[in-house]
Amino acid sequence: MTTTIEPPADAVAKDAHWAAKLERLRNRTRPTLTLRICDDQAAKDALATAQYAERRIKETAEADPDSPESKKAVRTAAAEVKKAQAAVDEASIVLTFRALERTVLAELKKQHPATEEQAEDGYEFNPDTLGPALVAASSVDGLTEDDARLFLETWSDAEAEALLAAAFNVQAESRMDLGKG
Repeated sequence: MTTTIEPPADAVAKDAHWAAKLERLRNRTRPTLTLRICDDQAAKDALATAQYAERRIKETAEADPDSPESKKAVRTAAAEVKKAQAAVDEASIVLTFRALERTVLAELKKQHPATEEQAEDGYEFNPDTLGPALVAASSVDGLTEDDARLFLETWSDAEAEALLAAAFNVQAESRMDLGKG
């Protein structure tokens, strides 16, 4: 049985679009983050070189921005960056992670309690066992816990940390602005 809560009358009076706003709030998707993995160093180097050349050409073009030669050089450099970026994109593996619902995340943490030693160090959960489970649970691509464990055990420290960071950081991702409206 679903209970529908009516919005406060004063809120409706202040905002004639309250029902639509409430519907949008109820239908929000959870945040996502991506992790891009590119093992093609030549493609990454070509992109960095093209980006550097583009910056230099733009700086030079600032002296005479209306000249046809400057405009052409800027367009050519931008096209080279776009081409190099496409090569990096083609060579890359992109993993996407979505934030879990708070209750799901809390339950997952409960399933991976800290060891006595970890608890003494201030841990609320066991990061060694939670890591692979969180990677799998938040993976949009279907990574399994076994996949995650294998990657975390065999990748370099920096790459394993990046994988963990993607899964953990998406849980803290906020798309809200607490500034004055």
